[in-house]
Amino acid sequence: MALAIAAVIYLGGTFGYMALEEWSFLDAAYMTAITLSTVGFLEVHEPTAAGRVFTIFLIFIGVGYFLYLAGVVIGSVVEGEMKTLLRRQRLDNKIKKLKDHYIVCGYGRIGRVLCNFIREDTSDILVIEKDEEMTPTLERDNIHYLIGDASDEELLEKAGIGKAKALVAALATDTANVFLVLTVRQLNPDIYIMARASSPQVRKKLIVAGANRVESPYDTGAVSMGLKLLRPNVSNFLDAALSRQSDAIQIEEAFAPEGSGYIGKTLKDSGIRQDFNLIIIAIKNTGDAMDFAPHFETKIQSGATLIVMGKTEDLGRFRSALAK
Repeated sequence: MALAIAAVIYLGGTFGYMALEEWSFLDAAYMTAITLSTVGFLEVHEPTAAGRVFTIFLIFIGVGYFLYLAGVVIGSVVEGEMKTLLRRQRLDNKIKKLKDHYIVCGYGRIGRVLCNFIREDTSDILVIEKDEEMTPTLERDNIHYLIGDASDEELLEKAGIGKAKALVAALATDTANVFLVLTVRQLNPDIYIMARASSPQVRKKLIVAGANRVESPYDTGAVSMGLKLLRPNVSNFLDAALSRQSDAIQIEEAFAPEGSGYIGKTLKDSGIRQDFNLIIIAIKNTGDAMDFAPHFETKIQSGATLIVMGKTEDLGRFRSALAK
C-alpha cells in the first residue's frame, strides 16, 4: 500500500509537469525525482508561475509523505528491537526464579523430544543452545532458553546450575559432552547429570567425568525396534503406559517422604490396591536394590520410591495421600 501511494505521488508529479509545462515525459520525470528527493539539482527548464506553485505542493505532499514513511519504517524497526529486548528481559527474570529445574544442553532432535516429554510433568526446564538459528523454534515452543556455549561457566551460572535438579548433556559431539560434564560437575557436585554417548568408549569417559547416567540413543532405539519386532504386544503396552498420552493406564514413580502415614505399613495393610485401584510393580527402599513384584508383607520405608501402575486420576490421588 505504501509503495502504491508513493507511485501515485511520483506519477502525479510527472504528469502534472507534462500538463502544466508541456515538458517531455523524461524531463517531467526527472524534475519530479529531484523535487521529491530534495537533491537540489538545477531544473531542466525554467518553470512557469503555475509550475512553481505545483512544485511547492509537490514538495509538501511528496516530501512530507516520504518523511512520514521513513519515520514509520524506523519506528517499526525500533519497536521490534524494543519488543525483543523486553521479551529477553522477561525471560531472563523467569530464568533467575527457576529452582530444582532441568537444564537440557542441545536442542537438536533428541533434545527437543526430551524437552517435550519433560514438559508433560513440569515447565521448569531450561534449554542451552549454541545455534542462534534455533531461536525462532525455541520461541515457538515457548520454552526457557539461553543462546551460547553450554560449557561456558558464566552461561551455566546464569542458567542456575547451582539450583538445578538435573542436567542433560545432549550436544552434537561426544567431546563436547565430556567437557560439559566435567565443567558441570565442578560447578555443582550434587547435580544429577545424564549424558548422551555414541559409543561404549565414550560412555566410560562420561562416567569418569562425573555423569550419573549415560544413554546411547542408537542402542535404545535398536532395543525398542527389537522389542516391537519380537514382542509387539508387550511393546504396545509399554508405549501406552509410558507415553502419558492416554488416561487408560500409566506407570509412575511415587515417593514416600518421612512422616507419611504409609511408612511402616506392609503392602497388604496399606490399602493401596483397595483404595486407589493401583498395582505396585516395584519398590526401592533407601540404599536397597529395586524389589520387583514385591511380596505383600513388604514394608514401605521412609524415603522409598514406589513404581505404581494405574489410571492417571488414581495415581494423582495416591501421590497426594502418600505425601500426608
